[in-house]
Amino acid sequence: MKMIYNVEDRPKFGANLVFAIQQLLAIIAATLLVPVLVNSAQDTIVMDQAAALFGAGVGTLVYILFTRGKSPVFLGSSFAFISPLIGAASCGFLGSIVGTVFAAAVYVIIAIVIKLVGTGWVDRLLPPVVIGPTVALIGLSLCGSAVSNMNSLNGSYNLVAILCGIIAFIVTVLASARGNKTMKLIPFIIGILAGYVAASIFTVIGNIADIQYLKLVNYTPLTTMDNIFRLPEFTFVQAINGNAGITLDASMVINLLVLFAPVALVVFAEHIADHKNLSSVIGRDLIKDPGLDKTLLGDGIGSFAGAVFGGCPNTTYGESVGCVAISGNASIYTTITTALLCMIISFLNPVVQFINTIPSCVVGGVCIALYGFIAVSGLKMLHDVDLGDNNNLFVVSAILVPGIGGLTLTFGNIEISAIATALIIGIVVNTILKIGKKAK
Repeated sequence: MKMIYNVEDRPKFGANLVFAIQQLLAIIAATLLVPVLVNSAQDTIVMDQAAALFGAGVGTLVYILFTRGKSPVFLGSSFAFISPLIGAASCGFLGSIVGTVFAAAVYVIIAIVIKLVGTGWVDRLLPPVVIGPTVALIGLSLCGSAVSNMNSLNGSYNLVAILCGIIAFIVTVLASARGNKTMKLIPFIIGILAGYVAASIFTVIGNIADIQYLKLVNYTPLTTMDNIFRLPEFTFVQAINGNAGITLDASMVINLLVLFAPVALVVFAEHIADHKNLSSVIGRDLIKDPGLDKTLLGDGIGSFAGAVFGGCPNTTYGESVGCVAISGNASIYTTITTALLCMIISFLNPVVQFINTIPSCVVGGVCIALYGFIAVSGLKMLHDVDLGDNNNLFVVSAILVPGIGGLTLTFGNIEISAIATALIIGIVVNTILKIGKKAK
């Protein structure tokens, strides 16, 4: 894909700020959702959304530092670690920090191994016939989230919500495909604003006519604010101030190791897929430069830094990759500005609460474009793959069917996600078929 701004390019200050706000809007919903899901599943600790946002910004800056500013991707709260975080809640706030230490250690160990043996094995283990459908699967696996956000209001099916989501999607498409140069760089901002305005109009009508069905925007977060500036409840501060009255013992530490370390191994596979995808988008092989060892160190240490502040381990975001692909802006300065905005906004209560008022249907509509671009970029990797060859056809099938079908592997408290499971099956099938070819 041709980039309007390459990684090293520096847009003008005003333009760069607008691009950063767009990327912020693309990643913020998922980043804020992880602590909400963790909080809803346990009542021992309460993770703070603003702190998670600050931690994501810190983690991204750490990642950029380790990758020497060559990989323009944002790190946000990782959904893969939701189950370990819920399990770690019984160990207090310190549990998420210690657990993330184990996860980061896995990344560091793998990075050291890669530094010693090189990355040639990555291309052999993950050729386009494997990595292409896996990247496509990352986008396709998110489709259910986009649709469920679009077609419901407070859990109930709502046609007006769908209409607003479609408006947000169509405006995003028109801005990207038919807009002028500026509009093509910020299609998500335009789409979200259009969807928000439409939802607000229906909400006003619903309030006047007292029709609950039309009330799409909940302004309560804005009307119940008690201050403008708010210090995020950083995880390390809460751990120091009492750790919810819990002291870690040896059995708790072992349990945290078992909860977090295996998940890090699973996320490692997704890490490679994300960076292969980003490489294809920006036209540079990030596995070779800055190198897989550097991206792993950045991801691992960035996750730890994010957890220290926000409690949530971080991971590279497909939404960020999709934003780069659609806007054509791969500038690392935009990614850095996005990270700084996250850190600043976490202290500004009105901004955080305003973002919370954006209806899920609007976010879902824009995500149709985001997730679609991720899926299509994976399919483009299959361009030179001969799908008329049954061997290749079976490998792609082995990845797409289990992945889309949601096949997960559960071992006690450890769950291997559908994407990771599909990737493992694809690697095994591809390896077996290669051996068969050699035998002939």
